[in-house]
Amino acid sequence: MGKGYRPGRLGEEIRKVTSDLLLRELKDPRFTKNMVSVTAVDVSSDGSYATLYLTAFGLGKNSELTQEEKNGILDAFQRAKGKIRTEIGRKVKLRHVPELLFKFDTSMEYGRHMEEVLSKLNIPKDEEPEVDFDDEDEDEE
Repeated sequence: MGKGYRPGRLGEEIRKVTSDLLLRELKDPRFTKNMVSVTAVDVSSDGSYATLYLTAFGLGKNSELTQEEKNGILDAFQRAKGKIRTEIGRKVKLRHVPELLFKFDTSMEYGRHMEEVLSKLNIPKDEEPEVDFDDEDEDEE
């Protein structure tokens, strides 16, 4: 039997509540001087843990944050965890609110890294191989 769709729906509701709190109620300077958002929430199949994936950008000239600034943002989320869990329990109407874990979403950094690696290969656009998908369809018949 499949996992079902409840963890996905619950994760989306947790993301909405947390994002709303970031906009309206959480006034920690580490949140207000950076642009912080919740990109995704992964809820365990039994609903006991929820991992919130975060992204943050600086508002100044250098939009990249240092590791120290990222650790500060994670610390601010740890301090606000009680308020966030309370609001989730109140707005989503759960018996047991999941334990919240906070991590930075590294997919954008990974994507930038892969783009750099590919650009260093110096493949001219004329030499890119063409893929003919029609040949694959004929093999299946």
